[in-house]
Amino acid sequence: MRIGLLTEGGYPYVSGDAALWCERLVRGLEQHEFDVYALGPGPHQEAGGPRVPLPPQVRRVRTAPPWTTEEPAYGRRARRRFAECYEELAGAVCTRAGATGGVPGAKAPEEPGGLADRFGSALYGLAELAREKGGLVGALRSDIAVRALERACRAPRALCAAHEARVSDLLTIAAHLERALRPLSLDWYDDDALGAADLCHATTGGPPALCGLLARHFCGVPLLVTEYAVHLRTHYLTSGPHTAAPAVRAVLAAFHGRLTAEVYRAAELLTAGDAHARRWQERCGADRARIRVVYPGTAAERFAEAGEPALRTDPDTLVWAGPVDPGKDLGTLETLLYAFAEVRREEPKTRLRVLGTPAGTEGAAYLGHCRTLAARLFPDAAEGDHPVSFEETGSSGETGVSDAYAAGAVVVLSGGAEGFPAGLVEAMLSGRATVSADVGAVAEVIGGTGLVVPPHDPGALAEACVALLRDPGRRARLGAAARARALELFTAERNTMAFHGIYLEIASRCPVRRAARDEPRPFAAPAESLVPGHLTGPEDRSMPRGVPAWAADSTQPPVEEAR
Repeated sequence: MRIGLLTEGGYPYVSGDAALWCERLVRGLEQHEFDVYALGPGPHQEAGGPRVPLPPQVRRVRTAPPWTTEEPAYGRRARRRFAECYEELAGAVCTRAGATGGVPGAKAPEEPGGLADRFGSALYGLAELAREKGGLVGALRSDIAVRALERACRAPRALCAAHEARVSDLLTIAAHLERALRPLSLDWYDDDALGAADLCHATTGGPPALCGLLARHFCGVPLLVTEYAVHLRTHYLTSGPHTAAPAVRAVLAAFHGRLTAEVYRAAELLTAGDAHARRWQERCGADRARIRVVYPGTAAERFAEAGEPALRTDPDTLVWAGPVDPGKDLGTLETLLYAFAEVRREEPKTRLRVLGTPAGTEGAAYLGHCRTLAARLFPDAAEGDHPVSFEETGSSGETGVSDAYAAGAVVVLSGGAEGFPAGLVEAMLSGRATVSADVGAVAEVIGGTGLVVPPHDPGALAEACVALLRDPGRRARLGAAARARALELFTAERNTMAFHGIYLEIASRCPVRRAARDEPRPFAAPAESLVPGHLTGPEDRSMPRGVPAWAADSTQPPVEEAR
């Protein structure tokens, strides 16, 4: 199969968790061909080539062009066509479903399904205009777009907050929509680009999924969308009251909601990283029957040594490992330090190792605050023999993390963002008993092989840690069960094989039909399309060799059965 892999801001130009997952997926599926389409990197990165070494199965890499290039000037008809499509799009976004606005004699409330149809029709109309006339970047920032947004916000049945939109708000909304709709201006939707793929795999929601949506519209290529963090939920969480005016937040939330609903409707299958993400996809309009839960994979070989019975394990050591990011894990380390103070009162010999990498200047400042808090909580500790040690990992800190897990008796995860707990999986692969706060998918991942406590509760966290420190046999049983569960569910090989099965499932159900094929391609057309008769589609009339002339001539009358 030929896969069009759609990425954003990562693989193959930038390293990180998302890029690492893409690299493992591509390298693990060497039986397929991959064309990588990357959104986000600038032209200087494209000229320098990918940073990540690419395997032979990656045929080519294409990146989004620079958006400062000049665009052709639209004529009068093209401007009128753009105005009609954009006004329809703005109206579908700004209209409040089920409201009449209190206008006497108003029409019946518009159902959400009608708004979705209007949004999809306008979106594809803009895409077709961009394909015929050129890019839309200039038009999306023009006065035509701003006036269309103003009329949509002032309409009787518009969102309540949208009625208060000022000129500055309208300009902000237009600029955001221009950035979100940039994939419409790409030249990726021809037969020699995404149209040549048997499947488009968007590695996240948002712009990559929009590219796959357009490839499906123009070329009939089926779409698979993977969301380890649900794009619409991320938008809701990051657009707080301090980020923009109420009118801006209301309109942009409605736009992303409409776009997400269209992507979920058109995608053949959706994959979520855990049940927590799957529930959010359902709340955002996805059909549960088309969602598959595929857990992120972790390289188990990194923790093979730590998973074996280790003589160097300190039975009195607690370990915390992970990135220090106050934007995601605010209060995590503080909760742990307060809990550890209670642990020390019960078990004075216990020590705590904090192994983390600060995320930027804010992470470094937060780590300094935690060092100060630890010094204040243990003022009598002798210099050089403090019960809390802070250790930073470098850019290649994988060995340090595995060593820390191997040296500790209990791994503690005192909080964290509500996503997939990769650090918890690493501790499970190391065969360590764990104490975790009940956030995100923690309870789903741990599955009864560790202790789970309420988040931001130092007392409950300390009580669970003391219980495990005092019971070595229980620690050993939980650690062995955790490692067995992680090896069964959360390895990179398991993740790769799951996507291999999904690729085959989609290709067998939704083969791409092409009118002309220079070379035979598996899954490009079902076998029955070569059988003469009504099963053959009008776009593919190829006949096998040796077929009689009467069978190939559709105008020949049928032969009557001999009596």
